[in-house]
Amino acid sequence: MAINSILKNSTPKLIALISSSIFAISTLLVFIICKILFTGMPGWLIIIAATILIFAIGYIVVYSLVERFIYRKIKLIYKSISDTKLSTKDTPLKSNMKNVNLIEDAEVAVLNWQKTKIKELNKQKKLDKYRKEFLGNVFHELKTPLFNIQGYLETLIEGGIYDEKINLKFAKKASKNVKRMAKIVEDLQMIANLQDASFVLAAEKFDITELVKDIIESLEVRAKKKKNKLEIKEGCNQSFSVIADREMIHQVLNNLIINALKYGKENGKTQIGLYDMNENVLIEVSDNGIGMDKDQLSRIFERFYRIDKNRSRKLGGTGLGLSIVKHIIEVHNQTINVRSTPGVGSTFGFTLKKA
Repeated sequence: MAINSILKNSTPKLIALISSSIFAISTLLVFIICKILFTGMPGWLIIIAATILIFAIGYIVVYSLVERFIYRKIKLIYKSISDTKLSTKDTPLKSNMKNVNLIEDAEVAVLNWQKTKIKELNKQKKLDKYRKEFLGNVFHELKTPLFNIQGYLETLIEGGIYDEKINLKFAKKASKNVKRMAKIVEDLQMIANLQDASFVLAAEKFDITELVKDIIESLEVRAKKKKNKLEIKEGCNQSFSVIADREMIHQVLNNLIINALKYGKENGKTQIGLYDMNENVLIEVSDNGIGMDKDQLSRIFERFYRIDKNRSRKLGGTGLGLSIVKHIIEVHNQTINVRSTPGVGSTFGFTLKKA
């Protein structure tokens, strides 16, 4: 263990010094033994001078060989782990061979490279899994309306168009499915636009509380049908001015409130809260509906992710709403989160920069 530790923390200088010292001391011992046992040996001064000369030659030879050997090995290591081609003068550690701990530095470099590669591999696996799920979901979401349209049109072509009982009915159903497909494509395009680095917000100053009131008013009929009480939370009716893209934030709030009404209980309550957070304003949309499990919370903002697929499709929507919401908030350099408990309800909260 001690030898391994010495080698690990050695430089070419230290290796050459130790090796030449051992060689010189061994030679000196041989001279001393010969001096004692045999007559006619050179004097002590010559022996010492010869020992020093042997040490110097040994040091130079060992140092040159070790430096050359280690440098070649280190160079091969860096060639294996580096993704950058360096010029001759920039070759790793060449100019600092005499002053750095080459073996230890190379070991650290390899370990760091290994950790980086493992992280990249895990990230790539997650991306591949996400990509497969996403493509599968896109195909599934588009396949259903496409097959429906195909069925309705074939029925009409095969004579149904002359049957007054089904022609208009099937034409309307086909049109409904076309609109669903168009909406999915439109939502996907919007997400792509939001992810584009060149996307520019139409930021302006406006009263977020007034916007909330406008949306509550526009959704009043929907809330009454669900027998759901839609209101600003008590004590949260303070006026706040924010800097944001008003139309996009309108879409965010509209989406979150409609979701709360969809999954809320009949005779339940949907509340919007606005809170002062110094530089930001926190806006929360809460319901007392079905809620979600913890393992669902981490995926709720994924494209096409649905908690209850059958129920979600019956309630309408493309499955892209919350993903769009997340991207809009992130484009504003703000955050969105969700808290939820099954049977208790959910709260979605996001922040906006205060004007």
